[in-house]
Amino acid sequence: MSAASTTRTRFLVISDTHSASTAQNDASERDVGFRQPLPRADVLLHCGDLTMVGRMDEYEKTLDMLATTDARLKLVIAGNHDISLDEAFYKRKGQGMQMLKDADETLPRRARELWTGERAKKAGVTYLDEGTHTFVLDNGAKLRLYASPYQPEFCDWAFPYERHEDRYNAPHQATPGATPIAKNPVPDFPAVDVMMTHGPPMNIRDETANYNDHVGCQHLLRAARRCRPKLHCFGHIHEAWGAEFVQWSEGELGPKWEQHVKSVELVHVDDEKIADERAAYVDMSAEGGRPLVHGKETLMVNASIMTVTYKPYQAPWVVDLDLETAE
Repeated sequence: MSAASTTRTRFLVISDTHSASTAQNDASERDVGFRQPLPRADVLLHCGDLTMVGRMDEYEKTLDMLATTDARLKLVIAGNHDISLDEAFYKRKGQGMQMLKDADETLPRRARELWTGERAKKAGVTYLDEGTHTFVLDNGAKLRLYASPYQPEFCDWAFPYERHEDRYNAPHQATPGATPIAKNPVPDFPAVDVMMTHGPPMNIRDETANYNDHVGCQHLLRAARRCRPKLHCFGHIHEAWGAEFVQWSEGELGPKWEQHVKSVELVHVDDEKIADERAAYVDMSAEGGRPLVHGKETLMVNASIMTVTYKPYQAPWVVDLDLETAE
C-alpha cells in the first residue's frame, strides 16, 4: 500500500487577543507584531480569551477583527476570560465580575448564538466545543483537531478544573492518583494532527512572571504525549509567548516531567524579521527548513498576543505543516 499523499498547509495561530484589534496598532510601529494586515493562511486558530470579561460588545469586536483576516477557515475556542461562554460559571459569578446591577441571564445564550450563528459563518468562523473535530480544507487537506477551553483553576475564572482532576485522559489512562473527569478525552496517536487548548501543558511555555511558577497542566502534558500531534497551540500565560519542539520520551508514562519529554528545542526568533513580516514563522513541512518528525516530536506554540501588561504587541505565529490529503 502506498503512503498517503500530503498537502502543505499554513496555520495562523493567535490567542489572548482580549478584544484587541490589529487596527488599534499603527502599521508604522514596527516593534508591534500584531498589526494589519495579518499574514494569509489556510487556517486561523484562535486559542481563547476572546474578551476581557465576556461582554457582547467585546465578542463583537473580536469577531469583526477575525472577519478581516485572510483565512478560509477560522477556528475559535473560548478561554477563562470568556466567562459568558461558560454558562455554569457565569450563573455563579458573572454579575459580580461584569459589575452589573442586575443579572443578565440571557447573555450566555446570546454569546453562543453570536459565535455559532450567521454573523460568524459569514466571517468564516467556526466555534469549537471541547472534543475532536475533522475538516476538509479548501486546499484538499484533511485536518483532525482536538480542542478544549479548559485549564486548571486560575484565580477563579471560567472553564476551570481542580489540579487533582484529570480532564484529558480516559480513566484507564489517567495520571496515577488523579480523579478522572474527562468527558472528551484526548485520543491516542495518530488520530489528531493539531491540539488546540487555552491552557499550556506543564513546564512548556507556562511560566508566570509574577510568581516565577509553572502553572501548566500535568494531565494535559500526559495526554499530549499520548496523542503526539504535529502542532499543539495554546495561550493563557501571556509572558510565556514563544515556541519549542518537544521530543517525546519512549516507554511507560510516569508521573515525572522527564518521563514524558526527552528534549526541548527552542524556536529562536528574529525580532527584525517579525517586525517586517508581522509574525513568527516556522516551516515544518517536508520541504521546509525544519521538517517535523511526526510521532517523535510536537511543535508547542504559546501564541498570546497580549503582553503581561495587557498590551496587544506580541506577534502571531505562522506554521507550515503537511496534512494528509483528503480522499
